[in-house]
Amino acid sequence: MSFRLLPIRHRVLAVALALAVATPAAFAAPAGGNGAANGGAPAQSRTDIVDTAIGAGQFKTLTAAIEAAGLVDTLKGAGPFTVFAPTDAAFAALPKGTVESLLKPENHDKLVAILTYHVVPGRVTASQVAGMDAATTVQGGELAIRASGGAVSVNGARVLKADVAASNGVIHVIDKVLMPQG
Repeated sequence: MSFRLLPIRHRVLAVALALAVATPAAFAAPAGGNGAANGGAPAQSRTDIVDTAIGAGQFKTLTAAIEAAGLVDTLKGAGPFTVFAPTDAAFAALPKGTVESLLKPENHDKLVAILTYHVVPGRVTASQVAGMDAATTVQGGELAIRASGGAVSVNGARVLKADVAASNGVIHVIDKVLMPQG
């Protein structure tokens, strides 16, 4: 599967899924705080979103979804992408049977739509996100963004960790799975 041959919605889905696999080291806050907290951009990483996400241990469900959707290679593409990555706990909070249903081949298009709804084109840092009211996703839907008292939420999902740098984008870890309307 070639990154250039896939529609952008498939590329975004792949990014979202890959983010769920991020390594613990990649998600640990640096000693001096993250770039967003200090008003700067996140440090540039030498690894892509997929490789950055692979070892985290808190994104196994997202990783399974990326694989089921056939999007791993896509997420290794040039990007840049901004991924709002739900944790395993976020997926576990969905109604019973939801994840299993989404991973079935007959629900491939729905899975792709959900995953691409977690991806915004471009590298959007936490400080930039905090200044926005909304962002259009690769899926085509719009995310409502709220910033208050140093906390940021996207469609009601709290950003738990921001500005996880990757060579082809940035990951923001969230506590809920975002569902597109319609």
